[in-house]
Amino acid sequence: MSKAKSKQKIKRRRWTFSLNAAEAKEVVLMGDFNNWSPEKHPMQRDENGMWNKAVMLSPGNHEYKFLVDGQWREDPRNDHLCPNCFGTYNSVIKLPEA
Repeated sequence: MSKAKSKQKIKRRRWTFSLNAAEAKEVVLMGDFNNWSPEKHPMQRDENGMWNKAVMLSPGNHEYKFLVDGQWREDPRNDHLCPNCFGTYNSVIKLPEA
């Protein structure tokens, strides 16, 4: 591998997560990209009840879930799932290299 390639930065992309949960009081995006931290990515509700959060992600697979008023939810708009160590599932997105 040449030195130029080894020093290349991994190109991260902006990705927006969304969840339709008009009844919710609080929604937090949690995943492997933020060490499943409830403080890092609180989501914002728009006037239509859609919760959104844009984050910068590196290429590859990322597991995530939404914490809605203290209850875990998979992404209903994403049918790519993987089992987790709690006997439930995490949603998975795969971001290609740019």
